[in-house]
Amino acid sequence: MKIEEKMTSPDFTLQGSNGEMVSLSDFKGKKHVVLYFYPKDMTPGCTTQACDFKEHHKSFADLDAVIIGVSPDPLTKHQKFVEKYELPFLLLVDEDHKVAESYGVWTLKKNFGKEYMGIERSTFVISKEGIIEKAWKKVKVKGHVEEALAFVREHLSE
Repeated sequence: MKIEEKMTSPDFTLQGSNGEMVSLSDFKGKKHVVLYFYPKDMTPGCTTQACDFKEHHKSFADLDAVIIGVSPDPLTKHQKFVEKYELPFLLLVDEDHKVAESYGVWTLKKNFGKEYMGIERSTFVISKEGIIEKAWKKVKVKGHVEEALAFVREHLSE
């Protein structure tokens, strides 16, 4: 299934970095969700992106939006990442990459002549009603969080 803007976001339940199970539907009717998929904890690009989201966390919260990161890393790695960088938002464990597949971000990647399957860095802004309002694929880290924040501010703030 191809994920596009204005469609209903696929629901899921995954374990969060807090050890609890988290469903996208937990936020329906309550919060907008900025759902971002990233390849791997503790790598330079992913750390920069997580810290950018951390830096703007309050601004998103002021707009009634929660930030949720998803990667195939295991719970212990997420917990270390959250602790090391004091991330104020949940990271979800998608070890079998089923959620990444449902969002169309588990893709064939090429690096130094090698091909492998992995996460295509992507962000989805989901309204309180569960509709994908904005989707960014092949995200470049620099300036992306500010762009996502501007979208939420302009299109979803009451």
